[in-house]
Amino acid sequence: MTLSSTARLALRIAAVLWVVWGLVHLLAGVLVLGGTTASGFQAIADGVDPAALALDYPAAVGAVLDQHAWNLAWFGLATIIGAIFVWRANMTAIWVTGMVGGLADLGYLVFLDLPGYVNFVPGTIMTFVSGAAIVLSFPVWIRNRNA
Repeated sequence: MTLSSTARLALRIAAVLWVVWGLVHLLAGVLVLGGTTASGFQAIADGVDPAALALDYPAAVGAVLDQHAWNLAWFGLATIIGAIFVWRANMTAIWVTGMVGGLADLGYLVFLDLPGYVNFVPGTIMTFVSGAAIVLSFPVWIRNRNA
């Protein structure tokens, strides 16, 4: 498949954005898995007074948080791997990487960002990063999906 230089540049920028997004989420997942339940909630809901989250949580709540952290880590790893293929102009990778990162951030936006439980940096910035990667790559996918 032959892409225009503009399309190739858009995919390369999108790939770099996905790597950044993936690294942040992989790191967040690892840090939350390695900490206590209270510190995990404090790290994620950083727009909330940390004292309000410094509780003695039941083990089941910690397990749910660990499952969330696991998802953060694999979302991050999947987008990093996907970014390699986006860089190479793989049309399937554009779609899959956009779905993984985009839907992960949609949940973040709806359940954490809009209600005001998080600070703008780093969380909301990462939503803009994934959104920019999608905006840059999906027009290329639309024009070249059948090529």
